[in-house]
Amino acid sequence: MRLTAGRRGETVAGRLTMAFGLLISLLVLLGVGSLTAALVVDRMHNRVITQLDPVARENLRAREQATRMHRAVRTYLLTGHEAELAAYRQARDEPFTTLAAAGRHATAGIRRNLAAQDRQLRAYVAVADQQARAAPGSSRVTELTEEAARRFGVFHTTNSRLEKHLADDIAREENRAETILEGGIVAIGLLLTAGGTVGVVAAVRTTRALTRPLQGTVRALDRLASGDHSARAQEKGPQEIRAVARSVNALADEGDRLRTIEHERTALARTARAVGVRVREHLSVEQILDTACAGIGEGLDAEHAFVLRAEDDSPVVRTARAWSAEAGLLPPGEQPIPPVPLEVLRDHYRRGTAWCHNDLPAVLARGSPLPGGPGSFGEGGLPQDARAAAERLGLVGVLVVPIGVGDELFGALFLARGRRQRPWLPAEIEIAESMTAGVGRALHNALLYERETRLVEKLRALDKAKSDFLSAVTHELRTPLTSIVGYIELLKEETGPLSPAQRHMLDVVDRNANRLRALIEDLLTLSRIESGAFRSRKEPVDLVRLMASAADAIRPAADAASVTLETHSPPRPLVLMADGDQLDRVLMNLLSNAVKFTPKGGKVTFTADSRDGEAVVTVSDTGIGIPAEEQEKLFRRFFRASNATEAAIPGTGLGLTIVRNIIANHGGEVEVESEEGRGTTFTARLPIAAAGGTPLSP
Repeated sequence: MRLTAGRRGETVAGRLTMAFGLLISLLVLLGVGSLTAALVVDRMHNRVITQLDPVARENLRAREQATRMHRAVRTYLLTGHEAELAAYRQARDEPFTTLAAAGRHATAGIRRNLAAQDRQLRAYVAVADQQARAAPGSSRVTELTEEAARRFGVFHTTNSRLEKHLADDIAREENRAETILEGGIVAIGLLLTAGGTVGVVAAVRTTRALTRPLQGTVRALDRLASGDHSARAQEKGPQEIRAVARSVNALADEGDRLRTIEHERTALARTARAVGVRVREHLSVEQILDTACAGIGEGLDAEHAFVLRAEDDSPVVRTARAWSAEAGLLPPGEQPIPPVPLEVLRDHYRRGTAWCHNDLPAVLARGSPLPGGPGSFGEGGLPQDARAAAERLGLVGVLVVPIGVGDELFGALFLARGRRQRPWLPAEIEIAESMTAGVGRALHNALLYERETRLVEKLRALDKAKSDFLSAVTHELRTPLTSIVGYIELLKEETGPLSPAQRHMLDVVDRNANRLRALIEDLLTLSRIESGAFRSRKEPVDLVRLMASAADAIRPAADAASVTLETHSPPRPLVLMADGDQLDRVLMNLLSNAVKFTPKGGKVTFTADSRDGEAVVTVSDTGIGIPAEEQEKLFRRFFRASNATEAAIPGTGLGLTIVRNIIANHGGEVEVESEEGRGTTFTARLPIAAAGGTPLSP
């Protein structure tokens, strides 16, 4: 049987059915042949065992019984012994019973022979009975003996002939069975050889027919998996394997298509990122519109790009920017397309998706509504002026994406192509939506920046007016205040003796005048800091000397408040490159605050030391402390702690702001540690001057 590989319409099931059917047929043929031979041989053996052999045994037994009977009667006649006569009489009927038993297993021909033996034996028995009745030695005995011998000889001849016939039949059956067995063995061997050969050939051809196309498909899959995207499986072999190869090739083609789309998407994403970067570089609305219109139009291979911008209180949306592949950005004010009703754009923005159509001329020719178009464009079609503009520009494929952020609509991006073979693809629509979303965010930020810029300008103007007013007021206050302080000194020294009440009143006026002068100085300093005019005139200053001077100045106030003031300073000078007056002001502010916020019986510790190239000044008190949640606001101007306000402790909230700015202006820093009800510690660090007068780096 010829197994042709790769025929059209052939299946794996059919090929396997053919191969296994052939093998099964050979096995069935072998089984049937073996079974037939076994049945024939068994039938022959059964005939020998059940027919011929039992008849032969019974025939031989009948002869032996007849011979014993014949011998017994003859012996009686010769010897006259009655025992022999009894033996004859006992054996007289046995042969007939044996012949009858043999007849039950015999065929018709053998039964005829057995019947002849029965007749012949009965004829002999008739003579033998006469011999048994005759007297031994009489003349009658001789005649009867001769007749009996003759008749027994006839019986013996017939019996022997049957015996020979049966022996021949048995030998013939055994020879036939042996011949059949030998032939069956040879036939089975030939069938096994032929079946094995055909089975091997069928198995090899079937295996090749199945494995070769499968191996080709596997090789194609391996090449595809290793990155060879051009690999394809050959569509040959049975239908199922061809179907697998077709599926592999279809998957490879789909992979190529998806890779192409992914390459296009990657290129578009790069374009989108580049346009997004350029758009985000600008904070001007006009520059953003220019960059977006030209960048998106060029990046998406459009022939025309328009940015429509919604205006406040306008029922239509006009073209804010226009770009074409031939002319680039058109001059502002040109309107290549007519205005769009605002309600159309709002409906489009509410949908939240782009609108695209790749066969605009067909719609214009029918005069039908735009399929899926927003607002009135989707209900009644384009107005006449819009249709004329589309025909004039030769628009074929159009893509419109709304621009906005949240609920705020800014406008729309309109992209168009004039080539039917270049429709808008889903990936391009997706990238256009992404870029337009970026433009919306950029416009939102730009508008916020413009509003913030205008607000900052207004605030700066107000702040400048406030600073100018504050500076003018403080300058105007200093002049009469100087006169007041001067006249107080004249009243104390040159008007003669004063009564205690008068001197007390002058002290009150003098104290409050000094407080007012300090407040004016703080306001002037704060005004200079905020205006950027605050400067420090730096020269070598001994911090230890400044500490002693500040402590001496604040000690009377501490004594008056029953507060202990302790100072600890190094024995050698700590030279800083600093403005002495400003540092003195820092120390006085810190010390006065410590004394002011420390209850009667408390203690203020004033220390200075050098550490890692820095002068470390610490003012620590056992006063009311500062609430933890308010400590981060401590250096803000006009800020006062809540517990100080509740205790009605006077102050303006400007001292610590000035302290921090002065220290920062000297390249240092100030820190605070405080616990409400347990006291406060201020630590200021300032760089120490080197031998040449320059500050040391920490």
